[in-house]
Amino acid sequence: MSLDLPKTIGAFVLVTALGIGSLYLLPELTPMAPMTTQTIMMMVLPSMALFGAIMLAIGVKHGEYRASH
Repeated sequence: MSLDLPKTIGAFVLVTALGIGSLYLLPELTPMAPMTTQTIMMMVLPSMALFGAIMLAIGVKHGEYRASH
């Protein structure tokens, strides 16, 4: 399977959307104190996106290294 830029961005957005979407469902599934929408959008989403972008960059560089050696 070859990954190009649109497929990579699509997978990144899909994984992030699944994570954020599951936080919206969390109050219905567990008796924990629910996270507010403001907390999810202002704290969780940016940190999830930043962490994902860093891991994607590290993975791309590692793949380039493996392909060249």
